[in-house]
Amino acid sequence: MIVLKIVLYTNKFAGLKYNTYICFINLKIMEKFDLETKPTLFDKLKCWLQDVRHYPKEFATGVKNLWKWFPTIWKDRDWDSHFIYEILKVKITNQSKYIGGHDRYTMAKRDAEIMMLTTRLIQHCQDDTYDMEYMDYHESEIVYNKIEGKDSYEIDIETKSERFKEYFEKYPRQYKRVLNGDINMFQREIREKDDKIIAMEIAHENQKRCRKLLHKILEDNLEKWWD
Repeated sequence: MIVLKIVLYTNKFAGLKYNTYICFINLKIMEKFDLETKPTLFDKLKCWLQDVRHYPKEFATGVKNLWKWFPTIWKDRDWDSHFIYEILKVKITNQSKYIGGHDRYTMAKRDAEIMMLTTRLIQHCQDDTYDMEYMDYHESEIVYNKIEGKDSYEIDIETKSERFKEYFEKYPRQYKRVLNGDINMFQREIREKDDKIIAMEIAHENQKRCRKLLHKILEDNLEKWWD
């Protein structure tokens, strides 16, 4: 019955600070109330006085958080996933420093390392690191060709040099999956041997793997990250 009353009163008086809920655990206070009776003004004041000593520290923490988050919020836009990732990255970075710095439990340092791994994966998702990596293995040139009989041009992209073999050797498993048709985002003919298209397939798959790894780490660890 006491536990039930605590739950009901904490829900009824959600406007009070969380720390003030502790006062309702006191058996003497709880015995004064039945489920139909609300706490008196004196009881609320007593709870508030019990919590008021924490207000200066909480206020200082709030001001510090405003200062710490100001650059991120100032640059935030409601455009795409980049900005969602940015807020998540900043939050995880801050929490990693807090948990790793305080080191209050045996796995704190390891959890902080996993958090920072997560922030690096977020950065790769923001930058499309793997989607763009294949471009480091070839050089192209944009050529404007005048259309005969018209006062306009058509654009051609000509490959000047390429090192896709090195790229394929870097990701042999993905290369094999592309050749087998297991990866075929661009709906190409399986026997098609356009190295650039194959490289783009690998790049897209690697970016997807990066994103899935990030979400997997968050799914497995997010609720464990508390101090």
